[in-house]
Amino acid sequence: MDGLVKNLVDLALGHPERGDDRDERDSQPRDERSRSTWSQVVSGGSEDHDRFSSNSDYDTRRRPGGEEERYGRNEWESGESRPTMRPQKDGGANNDGWETVHKKPSKQHHKVHMDQRNSYKRPLREQEYSSDVDYGVNLEPTDEELADLSKALNKLWELDLNRLVPGKDYEIDCGEGKKVYQKGDMAEGSLFSWLSEDIFSRPTFSRFCSLLDNYNPHEGYKEVVTAEERQEQEAFIEEISRTAPIKYLYKYLLTKGIAPESYQDFKRMMTSLWFDLYGRGGTSSSSSAFEHVFVGEIKQRREQEVSGFHNWIQFYLEEAKGRVDYQGYVFPRRRGDMPDSETQLLTIQFEWNGVLKSVSSTLIGVSPEFEIAIYTLCFYLGGEDNHVELGPYLVNIKCYRLGNKIGSAFPVAD
Repeated sequence: MDGLVKNLVDLALGHPERGDDRDERDSQPRDERSRSTWSQVVSGGSEDHDRFSSNSDYDTRRRPGGEEERYGRNEWESGESRPTMRPQKDGGANNDGWETVHKKPSKQHHKVHMDQRNSYKRPLREQEYSSDVDYGVNLEPTDEELADLSKALNKLWELDLNRLVPGKDYEIDCGEGKKVYQKGDMAEGSLFSWLSEDIFSRPTFSRFCSLLDNYNPHEGYKEVVTAEERQEQEAFIEEISRTAPIKYLYKYLLTKGIAPESYQDFKRMMTSLWFDLYGRGGTSSSSSAFEHVFVGEIKQRREQEVSGFHNWIQFYLEEAKGRVDYQGYVFPRRRGDMPDSETQLLTIQFEWNGVLKSVSSTLIGVSPEFEIAIYTLCFYLGGEDNHVELGPYLVNIKCYRLGNKIGSAFPVAD
């Protein structure tokens, strides 16, 4: 078919490996369904989160040196043979104007559709949220939990009612293992084989996804936060504040004298903690806790490296678009703990936009509210190392500070 470009091969760049801890230390200063129509997920269920509006067909994205790259709005992304499907810019009508970029093969066919009506951009007073739910569990922290951070974090694991179930909600294929310093791709396909199509209908998941495209991934470039993006931030915090993990977090911090009495003031505190901009890479207002931990950044010092990027949802979406190349899991420290399709604490190696992340750890299938809660609790009441139990997993929650902000936070298998 005319206008169909086939077999564009993604370039793979080789970079020296660096450990996750070293990477993060470098950043130190030395169920109600959503009523929003933000997303519709079809054919295997991923979510395209590129920016769009009803007034234009394309969006501009800032790049280093003032360069701008244009992304199609309302675009479809497919992970079959890991192609990236983008609209042709010449407006060619053949095959509906799509071009196909072939990537590494995956086991499933993922298509992502972006609905043009993004209600999450509306003013806060026009947003619709989930109703507060009586979860049928006691959200008051016990004396034992107040005295032991590990018990409090494990309680948050129990309260994560939105956590996905392996085999029911998604499936992963870990591929082959490798040591951190080993080069080469040990995974024949994608990490995610499939994800249930209704996951991104869940309010906190959907609102989380609306935030992921708000950032320039290159460390050291100033972020410009629009009024709409601020609304998305505040709406996300409002949505997760209706869940059990955040309500428990509030009661815990209130008892410890950290959270304000007013729940509204607490939500403002959370918005500031996660979304206020700070300097990283020598440039002011170039990063935030949310961007670093969940979205990821590409460091510009010396050779390029991926920094942060510890969230499984961001990984799934970027993998579905062909921007992430999963290269295998990193051998666990303890023998007999080899990961499989049921594993929810995973240490992996991958390339993002051709830049290597030699070791990265992530909690697969957990909800956004759970991760926000555990990292917030460790920031206020823990240290740099927080050895805890999360369900069946022995975990060290690493938490690095940048002054009074979260520099980075991520799990490491103990």
